[in-house]
Amino acid sequence: MKKLVVVIATLIALLPMSLVGVGLLVSPAVFAACLSSSSLVVGPIPESLTATTRAGATVTLNHQQLTHAAIIITVGAQTESVGRAGIVIALMAALTESRLRMLANSAIPESSDFPNDGEGSDHDSLGLFQMRPSAGWGTVAELMNATYQSRAFYGGSSGPNYPSPRGLLDIPDWQHLNPGEAAQAVEVSAYPDRYQNYQPVAEAILTALTRRAETTPSGTPLGDVPETTAIVFPLPSGTWVNTSDFGWREDPFTGERAFHSGTDWSADDGTAILALADGVVSFAAPSGGYGNLIIIEHTIDGQRIASAYAHMWQSGVLVSVGDRVVAGQHIGNVGSAGRSTGAHLHFEIRPGGSNAAAVDAEPWLAAHGLQNLDAASTAALCSAQMAA
Repeated sequence: MKKLVVVIATLIALLPMSLVGVGLLVSPAVFAACLSSSSLVVGPIPESLTATTRAGATVTLNHQQLTHAAIIITVGAQTESVGRAGIVIALMAALTESRLRMLANSAIPESSDFPNDGEGSDHDSLGLFQMRPSAGWGTVAELMNATYQSRAFYGGSSGPNYPSPRGLLDIPDWQHLNPGEAAQAVEVSAYPDRYQNYQPVAEAILTALTRRAETTPSGTPLGDVPETTAIVFPLPSGTWVNTSDFGWREDPFTGERAFHSGTDWSADDGTAILALADGVVSFAAPSGGYGNLIIIEHTIDGQRIASAYAHMWQSGVLVSVGDRVVAGQHIGNVGSAGRSTGAHLHFEIRPGGSNAAAVDAEPWLAAHGLQNLDAASTAALCSAQMAA
């Protein structure tokens, strides 16, 4: 069995100023999302979880199975109209079909070339939801990806297969169906009564894997910051131009040699600013020459990293201290507040956290796989303020 790699880099796009953007299919940020601090957000993934089915059987899931569950939850939380009920139905389906395993299929040798958790042998069914290429669910490569399968299961007008095969959102009045019946309506299984058995397990998974950000009374985030699921360029592609690099430069106000602690990308006033990665907002307020500043704490490759976004107008700050955000979430709008000569985003990467020194963002971004969202994708993302 091949070692499972959660992230499959499948899209490579050349970004301006020689930054390389790798599109990660696992990234939830490419989907329409309306998230607030009260939305379902995945926290730390436990090494294992034991729950009991409706029939009384004990089920123990390992870290890898729970990681797949986290992707299903994240995609569902970011897909409009799914909600908690829809996520439970998706987890019930995946538990029933594959026990939350990414299964290749011995009938499709190509499928074993992709990261997997073992092989199944039911017709040409693949992956977490046992979707069949021959039924039009997607290509082998697509169906061996947990995020794609999750999107396909939820369906809807933003789903990859709309209008057929039908996903959950394409089932008329699915919210009023028994959850097992709703799962069956998508899966169209020869054994329609088996999904309901896993509802208690699905609910236990959702409870165990999700939580809100914990804060002090003053709003300072507490606890850990889970590893990010993706890294996203902080402005939509095609909307920005590099106007000032990190390092020594001629100060635009005094004309003297001065050190510039960030990278400036010029963009139209009001252009959406996107969160670099999943994380917790640690600062969102005016800050001297920065104008209005947002700082987000992340865990990236096991390390604490802070990203900073400056010069927004006050009305352009769309998050608050303590909010949990996901990669690609619309957190603010480009402005020109503070020590600024025109509308732009001043962006900083601070390895070590909010109070650490900034490093050159461009080589740092080039060294990390990142998602480059286009304007159309970004337009589908709701701001945290609108979702609140």
